[in-house]
Amino acid sequence: MAIDPSFATTTPEWKITGIGNNIEAPEQTIDSGSSGFGQMLGKQIANLEGLQEDAAKQAQSLASGSADDPTSVVMAVERAKLSIQLATQIRDRGVTALQEILRTQV
Repeated sequence: MAIDPSFATTTPEWKITGIGNNIEAPEQTIDSGSSGFGQMLGKQIANLEGLQEDAAKQAQSLASGSADDPTSVVMAVERAKLSIQLATQIRDRGVTALQEILRTQV
């Protein structure tokens, strides 16, 4: 199984970063104990970022020869690859749904 060399890059254009505090949260009218969609989305993007960073670190350690277990490196890279594919599919489905809503005549 081949390791994707793009995970070995450390340049910013290859990195998925979290949304952080870039999005202003609207006034919450729901119970303050519940979390909203934006918070859940932010957590999942941060999780995706963590998976990619872990895969990049492990791929770099394998390339430098300091990795102990090559199978764990392959698993980390595949986990990150599948996660980014899932995020891309969810984004595409969301865009398609929004386009369908905007096309609806009132």
